[in-house]
Amino acid sequence: MAFPSPAQDYMSSCIDLNRELVLHPAATFYGRMTSNAMSAEGVDKGDVLVIDRAVEPAEGSLAVCFIDGEFTLKRLSGDDYGSFGDLRVWGVVTYVIKKVHGK
Repeated sequence: MAFPSPAQDYMSSCIDLNRELVLHPAATFYGRMTSNAMSAEGVDKGDVLVIDRAVEPAEGSLAVCFIDGEFTLKRLSGDDYGSFGDLRVWGVVTYVIKKVHGK
C-alpha cells in the first residue's frame, strides 16, 4: 500500500530560473563574484550575478562597471561619474544567487 507524501500538497511544477529571473534574454548574462569586496552590499565571493544590459542604471543600482579598463561591481551614486576616470556601466545586477549550505 502506498501513502501520498505530505509534501505533495506544497509542490508546484518545476521552476525555470531563466523564466523567473531573466526579463531580457538577449541582454542578460551570468557572472560569478570573485572576491568579497562587496560583502557589505550582501554580495560574497562565489555568488552568481544575473546581469541585465537592457536595464537602465539608476541611483542605487548594483552594476557591473568598466572603469579604466577593468570590470568591477559598484553600487551607483551620483558621485561615481565624476570620481572615476572612464566609468561605463556594462549592466545592472537584477538578482544575486547565493550558496547557503556547505560554504
